[in-house]
Amino acid sequence: MRCIFCQNYNIAANTDGIEISVEKLSEIMLTLQAQGANNINLVTPTHFTYEIIKALELAKNKGLVIPIVYNTSSYEKVETLKDLDGLVDVYLPDFKYVSHELSKEYSNAPDYFEVASAALAEMYRQRKAPVFFTDEERESLKKAHNVNIEDGILKSGIVVRHLCLPGSTKDSKAVIKYLYEKYGDNIFISIMNQYTPLKQVENHPKLHRKVTKREYDSVIDYALDLGLTKGFTQDGSVASESFIPEFDYRGIL
Repeated sequence: MRCIFCQNYNIAANTDGIEISVEKLSEIMLTLQAQGANNINLVTPTHFTYEIIKALELAKNKGLVIPIVYNTSSYEKVETLKDLDGLVDVYLPDFKYVSHELSKEYSNAPDYFEVASAALAEMYRQRKAPVFFTDEERESLKKAHNVNIEDGILKSGIVVRHLCLPGSTKDSKAVIKYLYEKYGDNIFISIMNQYTPLKQVENHPKLHRKVTKREYDSVIDYALDLGLTKGFTQDGSVASESFIPEFDYRGIL
């Protein structure tokens, strides 16, 4: 997607990046596991899905046992997600909009709601209610693979993220309503307050500012009134450029 407010604009809109082989990617996954990672988090991986599938198969054959997290915009083809069935343990999808107008203006994707709804339904078919590692499973992984999984780590399931945007409270509520009425407590919903206006939107009439406390609290209150209990919130301090990671190829080169 080409969201005009993208928080990772330097890699999403530019050609910044380096090329690695499937074999190198599998080695990186195994190295991260050896260094104590709780999972392998694949961020916006859609355009490399089939190379990633090959790397995962290689890594799993060599002892990769920590969960695989698929971190996506949800603007995905159902057929692609079906090919990931059995390889991905945790889906971490965005659900950005219900409004066709907003999705067209901000992401040039007027069909976002329809595409994302179908994609999420497929994710849910694969990974329904959330499952956490038990103490026994954690101990077994430590003994068998020398892997230390922290307490409270998700083993399988879905965490849907919604980024609140300034001036879009109505649509945020529509997103939460849709997700809760469709999936109830079988998914986690993360309502995020970390929107940070970057240079590319400094003159935009709505996106030039952060989400106000009043706007965010209104969305949270609405979610609670619906009955949402399995969710995550953020305080306003996360709306800062300091929370946007540097992409310096650390651990790759």
